[in-house]
Amino acid sequence: MKYKRILLKLSGESLMGSKQFGIDNERINSYATQIKGIRNLGHEVAIVIGGGNIFRGVQAEEGGMDRTHGDYMGMLATMINAMALQSALESNGVNTRLQSAIEMKAIAEPFIRRKAVRHLEKGRVVIFGAGTGNPFFTTDSAASLRAIEINADVILKGTRVDGIYTADPEKDKNATKYDHITFDEVYKKGLNVMDLTAFTLCKENDLPIIVFDMDTPGNLEKVLTGETIGTLVHN
Repeated sequence: MKYKRILLKLSGESLMGSKQFGIDNERINSYATQIKGIRNLGHEVAIVIGGGNIFRGVQAEEGGMDRTHGDYMGMLATMINAMALQSALESNGVNTRLQSAIEMKAIAEPFIRRKAVRHLEKGRVVIFGAGTGNPFFTTDSAASLRAIEINADVILKGTRVDGIYTADPEKDKNATKYDHITFDEVYKKGLNVMDLTAFTLCKENDLPIIVFDMDTPGNLEKVLTGETIGTLVHN
């Protein structure tokens, strides 16, 4: 098995499905079913999820709110999504643990690396909420950091686009998709994969990233069974 332990990064926006705001129950249940499928294949699964479907700290700053305050509000939004995903997974018979970077005793364990690894070894899906616990860091950075801390083999970045393109495929019909690309090439071409902090962490720690379309049921399993789905970023 090439990728035994994976970290799945989901955007908050992806949970909206066809809605304009919040959480689409059909979409989150589809995700839970796919995650259960790969867990049953023997993969150890950790998840980081964004909060953009509920609140984004950057948008708060644009409206005149203090950025630090806004970012903490965004971390709380990720916890709402994490709890929703945890509930969907457990409804599908998957054992989970939710760990938070900000202490929330009533709903989550604190993030403890050794505990997280032990949960993964026991076959539990571990969801990391509240980002890194620090303002000015995105959930992409949290995904990279947690993946490195738990010694994940790969980051799977689930998006609504089926990989990395030469240009935005939603705006440019001539954009072509990369099956694989190096970290250095992404830098040189100025392609948008993750924020620079997250991306640099992955490059320096030789942690590959696969960007793929999570909204197509079955894609998550296909990525892990070796089909050429999405784009692989590597050193």
